[in-house]
Amino acid sequence: MKTNLKWVKSSYSGDQGGECVEIAVAWTKSSYSANRGECVEIATTPTHIHIRDSKDTTRPALTLSPTTWSAFVAAYRNDR
Repeated sequence: MKTNLKWVKSSYSGDQGGECVEIAVAWTKSSYSANRGECVEIATTPTHIHIRDSKDTTRPALTLSPTTWSAFVAAYRNDR
């Protein structure tokens, strides 16, 4: 499992410098992703699950609440 950290400046940080807070978001590549570049990555925070295509790392493609993510995973497992 490959993990990449991306540092993001907090929206509560001042714009004058010196009073900046950055947080790290860890993006983890799915173990189900193909070796041909068809990769899905996720990053979790206490309030959101971020999902993106590894070919477009500029932004999350989808952001879900932990409750919605859990419901999605449960539904997927039940349909298998």
